Amino acid sequence: MKSSPAEQFEHIYSKYCDTLYRLALSHLLNKEDAEDAVHDVFVKYINSPFHFFGEEHEKAWFIRVTINHCHDMRRKRKVRSHSPLDEAHEIAVESGVGEFTESVFNLEDTYKTPILLHYYEGYSVEETARIMRISVSAVKMRLKRAREKLKSEFSGD
Repeated sequence: MKSSPAEQFEHIYSKYCDTLYRLALSHLLNKEDAEDAVHDVFVKYINSPFHFFGEEHEKAWFIRVTINHCHDMRRKRKVRSHSPLDEAHEIAVESGVGEFTESVFNLEDTYKTPILLHYYEGYSVEETARIMRISVSAVKMRLKRAREKLKSEFSGD
């Protein structure tokens, strides 16, 4: 028995919503913007005639579109107005996120995205490279540099 389009959408939404929200929040550092980004990604999904070649392809599409949309939102935000960066700390305190995770959120996107995909979402280095559209060696180097930055921050260097 086939499920209705609404049921299919609910299934997709429940499967990816939390991951996409965490990813958007880590890039935008604002709960409302992260919710808007996730909403916009799902609207794009609904309006897209795109067909996926499997669950892995589908998930990679959602992650890539979310990252790109967050970058677009930040670019537009720079042109319009600036929100205080203090919100990042408030979000971390409100959600119970530790000091280390807050430091990860404060990394530049070049390092934050591979850390989040590899360590928080559980993707392999190869999968992270495919999602980010960069080489495996680039992912490994970004992970190494991100770990070094975090290590120096916590060791007091």
